[in-house]
Amino acid sequence: MANPNQKILVWPAGESNITIKSFCSPDDIALLSLKETFVESNNYNPILSKKESLVSASLQQDVNVTIAYTGEKKIIGISILQYPSPEERWVKIENRVMMEVSVVEVAAEWRSRGISKKLFELLFDHPLRERRIIYMVGYSWTWDVSGAGISVIEYRNMLINLFSNFGFRIFPTNDPNVLLCPENLFMARIGADISDNVKMKFKLLRFNMDN
Repeated sequence: MANPNQKILVWPAGESNITIKSFCSPDDIALLSLKETFVESNNYNPILSKKESLVSASLQQDVNVTIAYTGEKKIIGISILQYPSPEERWVKIENRVMMEVSVVEVAAEWRSRGISKKLFELLFDHPLRERRIIYMVGYSWTWDVSGAGISVIEYRNMLINLFSNFGFRIFPTNDPNVLLCPENLFMARIGADISDNVKMKFKLLRFNMDN
């Protein structure tokens, strides 16, 4: 049975259509192919390249695995919204308030067609979005700068623009991984129903001042 929150968007793209589906289940994923979608090249190492990882994510509570695929059932884009792993500082805020955009990938030959934005339209159409702080961490060493043909700063600005369209803004943090490179990025969207108390906890936690 499909998730009641699942949405499907069919988007014309040349000679065929692209389907974008949110809250994908293991059964949905089983029908699709991820073979040779995200290929390692130069300094680019895809975050996700196995269907097993998608299935594992889709089984987690409240997770939204949103996938774009062709008429031939080939996956060309993935985005995942899930709770942070237990070792992350963000789990210290109670009641699973924090959710992370842990993956956003579009196959090289399908980039610059607005697919990331379409993925996000369904990814953030989440019933808990106003009761969650949704964040992303951008590490510049994971970006396919050479494939995009732009500089690191241009790639960073592209991400800022993409996420800003969905209510995200840049927040400072002393996270050591973020501080490793000046181009790295931490952005978040604070839901409308987040209390002032939780907002303060989030502010302190960004600098490990929660104790």
